[in-house]
Amino acid sequence: MIPLTIVFAMACIGSSRFCARAEKLCQFKHFAQLRKKISTTCVKSGTIIKHSTNNFVQHCQNRTSTRDSKTNIARMMSSMQTQLPGSLYDSDQIDPYRLLEDDLKDIYDDIREELIRNTIYKELQTIATYYFDGKGKALRPMVAILMARAINYHKERNGLLDSQRQIAMISEMIHNASLIHDDVIDQPGFRRGKPSINVVWSRKKVTMTGDYILAVTTNMLAKLRNDDITLTLSQVVTDLVQGEFMQLGSKETENERFAHYLTKTYRKTASLIANTLKAEAMLADADDQLAELAFQYGRNIGLAFQLVDDLLDFVSTLPTMGKPTAADLKLGLATAPVLFACERYPELNAMIMRRFQEPGDVEKAFELVHKSQGLEHTRFLARKHCVEAMKLAQSLAESPYQKGLQVVCDLVLNRTK
Repeated sequence: MIPLTIVFAMACIGSSRFCARAEKLCQFKHFAQLRKKISTTCVKSGTIIKHSTNNFVQHCQNRTSTRDSKTNIARMMSSMQTQLPGSLYDSDQIDPYRLLEDDLKDIYDDIREELIRNTIYKELQTIATYYFDGKGKALRPMVAILMARAINYHKERNGLLDSQRQIAMISEMIHNASLIHDDVIDQPGFRRGKPSINVVWSRKKVTMTGDYILAVTTNMLAKLRNDDITLTLSQVVTDLVQGEFMQLGSKETENERFAHYLTKTYRKTASLIANTLKAEAMLADADDQLAELAFQYGRNIGLAFQLVDDLLDFVSTLPTMGKPTAADLKLGLATAPVLFACERYPELNAMIMRRFQEPGDVEKAFELVHKSQGLEHTRFLARKHCVEAMKLAQSLAESPYQKGLQVVCDLVLNRTK
């Protein structure tokens, strides 16, 4: 049995390797005023009182152009999740996606252009751009640019460097290449609400496409002519491969198992965000302390993101997630909810060691997780990482971008897909 205090202490160990435009300011004030008028939740004497959000949605629809209406409404609704009872940031909030609208609006077009320009093979172009259809959350480039602008403001600089935007693109490309390689290994049927890439094309073509995307990112990094940035982001790929190898193995004792899970989670998910944000800070000529702040913010956000993802695998549905739920159990993976559930139901340990391969294992484990406090403990641990990330963001000079970094903590903690 793993004492929760030990688990949380292990999860919060921090080391560098563990594991200002006027229209935007006006927009910031607009959302602040709007939230005062239309709140989705109020806390009164410890009781949550919910209100209708129809007026808020209608207001957003009236302000949104026809071309971007569906995307912006979805993102605004995502921001509304930050007003749920799990919210960490109680001050007037902004929508980071609206704040960075100009920076993000063409980012998928620019990525597709890079992938198409670097090959003459039409099929490779088609496969490589399959997941860059603009329907993703664009969380990584959003957080990357948000940190870049926050640090630029902190250092009393205006604007966003072209190289910083390139890093945001590279981050999303590395992420998608890792998804493609995951699909080759795990063979899912759906991703992002459509047939996964391995269903549409052969395994050989998909594998080579993932390699191709990584090759293009290497080319983009080389053009930046910055050895420190190249070294920082090359660590991400090293971590991704090691994390995948870790996922293929198991640990026998409970304490080893949770430490194994946390390190794997850092390498497969958090390293990309952490090192991307560190690179953004380095491009702003940040000192080591400020670069480490960016790294640790990204590490905590990345760990929280994956913890919530593991939780959603037990509580969401296919239409919501865009991929089958209980997928991790079916793949033989014991994530945080299962590991926490072991405290109450030790019989799960045997299922973990045989990777849920016996008939009925998946269904039984799913049931025991819901009967235990596994989901609650997982959310609590995710919240601890978000609290730590928020404290780090508060160390930066106050600006709409710094406040946006705090809002991201709520977006991650309260997301539903």
